[in-house]
Amino acid sequence: MKVLIVDDSSLMRRWLKQCLEDTASEIEIARSGKDALAKIGAFQPDVVTLDINMPEMDGLTCLAHIMTDHPCPVVMVSSLTAKGAMATLEALELGAVDFFEKPSGTVSHDLQKSFPEILAKVKAAARARLRRKPQPTPVKHVAAASQRRRPIPARPTPVRKTNAKKPPQLVLVGDSP
Repeated sequence: MKVLIVDDSSLMRRWLKQCLEDTASEIEIARSGKDALAKIGAFQPDVVTLDINMPEMDGLTCLAHIMTDHPCPVVMVSSLTAKGAMATLEALELGAVDFFEKPSGTVSHDLQKSFPEILAKVKAAARARLRRKPQPTPVKHVAAASQRRRPIPARPTPVRKTNAKKPPQLVLVGDSP
């Protein structure tokens, strides 16, 4: 299994490399999304681990380019990718197969405890089959994701003349994702 680790933190790059080196046949390192895109074509990884907050090009923008130009399984590894977080949902929508929230607190202790989980996620991602679909436009910055979704203005409900003595026969409730 060939893995491309994309993170601007040298600590996280070392930790991920240490975690994956017994399983991966080859590991390549990239320090930003821009660096990852420069390496991905020649390296052709089986899996990419991708941070979100990075210089030059953030992880969500990089993910959109990966899925368009060099589709491969991506596991998001970021402090922003908590379950249900906007960045996590955006990454999954763009095509990431899984996510892992970077440990916090006592860094070295938490990192060692996380080895089995991240290893399992990367192995599972390597076996994933990607769906081919048109990619939505990536969000340039994570903070912009919440601004992108604007409420739809309410439309006036048409008034129908009905017999006031008859109760409605059917009530419909609509919702969209």
